[in-house]
Amino acid sequence: MNITAKPYVSRGIRIPKTLIDQVKLGNEVEIVVQRGQLVIRPVSRPRNGWDEQFRAMAEHGDDQLLDKPVPTKWDRNDWVW
Repeated sequence: MNITAKPYVSRGIRIPKTLIDQVKLGNEVEIVVQRGQLVIRPVSRPRNGWDEQFRAMAEHGDDQLLDKPVPTKWDRNDWVW
Protein backbone atom coordinates (compact mmCIF):
# COMPACT_ATOMS: atom_id res chain seq x y z
CA MET A 1 0.00 0.00 0.00
CA ASN A 2 1.51 3.33 -1.05
CA ILE A 3 0.35 6.65 0.40
CA THR A 4 1.37 10.11 -0.77
CA ALA A 5 1.22 12.90 1.79
CA LYS A 6 2.69 16.33 2.38
CA PRO A 7 5.89 16.27 4.42
CA TYR A 8 5.82 17.41 8.05
CA VAL A 9 2.09 16.79 8.41
CA SER A 10 0.82 14.50 11.13
CA ARG A 11 -1.36 11.75 9.76
CA GLY A 12 -3.23 8.66 10.80
CA ILE A 13 -2.63 5.27 9.27
CA ARG A 14 -5.42 2.75 8.74
CA ILE A 15 -4.26 -0.81 9.17
CA PRO A 16 -6.42 -3.61 7.75
CA LYS A 17 -7.91 -5.93 10.38
CA THR A 18 -6.30 -8.99 8.79
CA LEU A 19 -2.84 -7.50 9.36
CA ILE A 20 -3.71 -6.52 12.92
CA ASP A 21 -4.90 -10.07 13.62
CA GLN A 22 -1.79 -11.63 12.03
CA VAL A 23 0.59 -9.78 14.35
CA LYS A 24 -1.78 -9.83 17.35
CA LEU A 25 -1.83 -6.05 17.88
CA GLY A 26 -3.79 -5.07 20.98
CA ASN A 27 -5.00 -1.65 22.10
CA GLU A 28 -1.44 -0.54 22.88
CA VAL A 29 1.34 -0.54 20.31
CA GLU A 30 4.96 0.52 20.22
CA ILE A 31 6.09 2.65 17.28
CA VAL A 32 9.82 2.91 16.56
CA VAL A 33 12.08 3.88 13.69
CA GLN A 34 14.53 1.17 12.65
CA ARG A 35 16.95 1.66 9.74
CA GLY A 36 14.74 4.32 8.20
CA GLN A 37 11.53 2.32 8.54
CA LEU A 38 8.56 2.93 10.80
CA VAL A 39 7.87 -0.26 12.82
CA ILE A 40 4.57 -0.82 14.62
CA ARG A 41 4.50 -3.79 17.01
CA PRO A 42 2.60 -5.05 20.04
CA VAL A 43 3.74 -3.62 23.37
CA SER A 44 6.18 -6.01 24.98
CA ARG A 45 5.36 -7.04 28.53
CA PRO A 46 8.37 -9.14 29.60
CA ARG A 47 6.96 -10.06 33.03
CA ASN A 48 3.39 -10.66 31.90
CA GLY A 49 1.99 -13.74 33.66
CA TRP A 50 4.72 -14.01 36.29
CA ASP A 51 2.23 -13.70 39.17
CA GLU A 52 0.33 -16.77 37.99
CA GLN A 53 3.54 -18.72 37.42
CA PHE A 54 4.89 -17.90 40.90
CA ARG A 55 1.56 -18.87 42.45
CA ALA A 56 1.63 -22.22 40.62
CA MET A 57 5.23 -22.81 41.73
CA ALA A 58 4.26 -22.19 45.37
CA GLU A 59 1.31 -24.58 45.11
CA HIS A 60 3.65 -27.32 43.86
CA GLY A 61 6.43 -26.55 46.35
CA ASP A 62 8.76 -25.43 43.56
CA ASP A 63 9.52 -22.04 45.11
CA GLN A 64 12.33 -23.13 47.41
CA LEU A 65 16.02 -22.31 46.99
CA LEU A 66 18.05 -25.12 45.42
CA ASP A 67 21.15 -24.43 47.53
CA LYS A 68 21.57 -23.26 51.11
CA PRO A 69 22.36 -19.54 51.33
CA VAL A 70 26.04 -18.90 51.99
CA PRO A 71 26.63 -15.72 54.01
CA THR A 72 29.28 -13.39 52.66
CA LYS A 73 31.57 -11.01 54.48
CA TRP A 74 29.19 -8.20 53.53
CA ASP A 75 26.25 -10.13 55.02
CA ARG A 76 28.12 -10.63 58.31
CA ASN A 77 29.67 -7.16 58.67
CA ASP A 78 27.72 -4.60 56.66
CA TRP A 79 24.11 -5.74 56.34
CA VAL A 80 21.79 -3.76 58.62
CA TRP A 81 18.19 -4.72 59.29
